Amino acid sequence: MKIGVLAPASRANDTAVAPITAYCAAAFPEVELVFHPQCFTTDGHFAGSDFARAAALVEYANDPAIDAIWFYRGGYGSNRLLKLAMPELKEPARRKKYCGYSDMGFLLGALYARRIGHPVHGPMVSDINRTDGDQSVARALGWLARGDRAGFEPGLDGQPSVAFNLAILGSLIGTPWMPDLTDHVLIVEEVSEPMYNIDRLLFTLANATQLKGIAGLRLGAVTDVQENTPPWGETLDYMMIRWSRDMGVPYLGRARVGHTQDNHVVPFGVV
Repeated sequence: MKIGVLAPASRANDTAVAPITAYCAAAFPEVELVFHPQCFTTDGHFAGSDFARAAALVEYANDPAIDAIWFYRGGYGSNRLLKLAMPELKEPARRKKYCGYSDMGFLLGALYARRIGHPVHGPMVSDINRTDGDQSVARALGWLARGDRAGFEPGLDGQPSVAFNLAILGSLIGTPWMPDLTDHVLIVEEVSEPMYNIDRLLFTLANATQLKGIAGLRLGAVTDVQENTPPWGETLDYMMIRWSRDMGVPYLGRARVGHTQDNHVVPFGVV
């Protein structure tokens, strides 16, 4: 099985290549990781120009010899590819799984909105460098290569579900790239934000007309929270209950997704 590796956003480095290649050889010998050269190019903040990143995505997505797409890392920038890449995706792109999280939510959401392929919120290649990173990447590779559900977020219960970084979701809302999430359980997570901004993002979520009709909300990991002065004074669960009440949907509790080693796999939709 060939899995194509791309970096559609921030510039990357090659520190994950050797460990992930060695891990695959030992644990997933049927997998050949094919790193696009674009992963290791730079253009300021980005892993190559917008045009180069979009071209790499289109090339690998449309290549029938590549069975799945696994994103190298997040950062910022995949939103800049949507107008360039999405119209160019052909039939082979519709048969692939696409796995990533964080900034990759732009691509996952746009793919899901157009019913192209099988978007998956899950660990990325660079997660091999986390402490116990082999456990993280095993969840993604298990689903991509073998259809193994062992790495799924434990609360998935057959209800259609999606998972997004909260800031990415807030940026998608109001755009044509936002998928229809009617009857879906929406899982959100966040990293490196102060509590007031998390609350502001939840306001956007709770009042978005494009999210009317979701089945419920869950909260993943919220990590590296920036200091709030004065202290915020509300817990995350209280905030979720308050905003879900405004939205008219149930708050369904915590989920094991986010910018942590414990990030689990959430295929978009029903699986």
